[in-house]
Amino acid sequence: MPRIKLIIAYDGSGFEGYQIQPKGRTVQGELEQALSVIHKGEAVRVHASGRTDAGVHASGQVVHFDTPLGIPDCRWALALNTRLPGAVRILSAETVPDSFHARFSAKGKTYRYIWHLSDVISPFRRYFTTPSLGVTPDVSRMEEGARHLVGTHDFTSFCSAKTDVEDKVRTVESIRFERHGEELHMVISGNGFLYNMVRIIAGTLWMCGKGELDPGDIPGILSAKDRSKAGKTAQAQGLYLENVRYGE
Repeated sequence: MPRIKLIIAYDGSGFEGYQIQPKGRTVQGELEQALSVIHKGEAVRVHASGRTDAGVHASGQVVHFDTPLGIPDCRWALALNTRLPGAVRILSAETVPDSFHARFSAKGKTYRYIWHLSDVISPFRRYFTTPSLGVTPDVSRMEEGARHLVGTHDFTSFCSAKTDVEDKVRTVESIRFERHGEELHMVISGNGFLYNMVRIIAGTLWMCGKGELDPGDIPGILSAKDRSKAGKTAQAQGLYLENVRYGE
C-alpha cells in the first residue's frame, strides 16, 4: 500500500498531548478519526516522529500512514483539513517509500521555546508563550550556559526521571537565542531529545539568565547525571516542535 508522509501543525493548548491517551483529546486521535472517515470506517494507524506533551505545539511535526486509497498527494491536505478541527492543519502530503518511517528515519529535530518578556501578555499569546513574570534575563549568561550543552553528552540530568529510556546520550548541534519584539526565543537542534529535555534545558538556562545559576555550573550538572541538579522544567505552552530532519 502507498505510504503517505504528512507535515502537520497544531495548537497543543486544547490537547492532552500528541499521543492517544486512555482519556482526553489528542492530536493523534483527531488524525486517526479523520482518516477513519475517509477510509469508510476502517481504522488507520498514524506514526509520528515523536510525541509532544499536553500544551506543547508543533509547526512541523511529521507523521506517516499506509493507505489502500489512490488519492493524489495534492488532495490529502484538503481531504483531511475539512475533517480536522481548526487546531490541527495538514501543511503538506507526499508519497514516500515503504522504508520511510516518521520516527525511525528521523536524523534530527529542531525545537523553539518562547518566553514573553512584557509585563502584560496579549490574550492572543497567553497559550503560546511562557510569561517572564517581570524578569528580564541576561541573555549573554544564557548563551554562555548553552555553549556547555552543545555537543555529545549524557543528558540524564536534563531528562525526566519518569522515562524508561536507558541510553541518555544525545548530541545537541546548536542552541541560539533570538529577540522578536517582546519575546525571547531559544532555538535548539539535535539528533534527538529525551523526555522533557528541551523544557529542562530551557528552565536551566532561564535560571542562568536570572542570575540564580552560574553558567559555569552546567558541566558539573551534566557530569552529575542527576535530574535534581538541573533547573525546573519550563512550562509546556512555550515549546514548539519546529522541524524534523531526514537524510544527511
